[in-house]
Amino acid sequence: MKTPPEREIRAFYTEEFIRVYQAYSDEIADCAIEAGTFISPPFSMTRMTWIKPSFLWMMYRSGWGLKDVRQKRILAIDISHEGFKEILSHGVLSTYDNIIANNHPQKRIQDHDVVIQWDPERDISLQKLNYRTIQIGIRNKALEKYTNTWIKNISDITNSVREIHNLITTGKKEIALPLLPIEKSYIYQPFFTEIVK
Repeated sequence: MKTPPEREIRAFYTEEFIRVYQAYSDEIADCAIEAGTFISPPFSMTRMTWIKPSFLWMMYRSGWGLKDVRQKRILAIDISHEGFKEILSHGVLSTYDNIIANNHPQKRIQDHDVVIQWDPERDISLQKLNYRTIQIGIRNKALEKYTNTWIKNISDITNSVREIHNLITTGKKEIALPLLPIEKSYIYQPFFTEIVK
């Protein structure tokens, strides 16, 4: 199997949506499922929230939903392609070349509503792979559009996550692997995929 490029957006998507993942407490998750979007309160509209197209990176970050009670519920959020592309078009990298950042990288990050970060992708055992996956921090107006316009559906996939994790921990990875979402190269590759170190 060919190794993916070092930096490439990969996700589960259809013609109607692209899927990202987030992990939250029972209170936030229950409210989001009922409303079909995130509602404040209990969801905070004043903090940056991170969306992750990689299922396994979300599992790494949340410890399969077992790391702490604030991340015990795993949500799959389907957002419009228009919204996702708009998010990316406003993104700035969390690390920069000084020329690109005009010698003020921290000021630039703080002045933008979308921050892009590349982290090592994970395998089903949550070990690092030699290529990276994208996570996207959104706040302020981008977060308002995310919650009010771009989200098309929210699903609670916690039970499926638990099933996959149980298979892995009992030595049945070959059964767990087909249960993972199929993440493909995303057609939209903005400028920042090539310049981050």
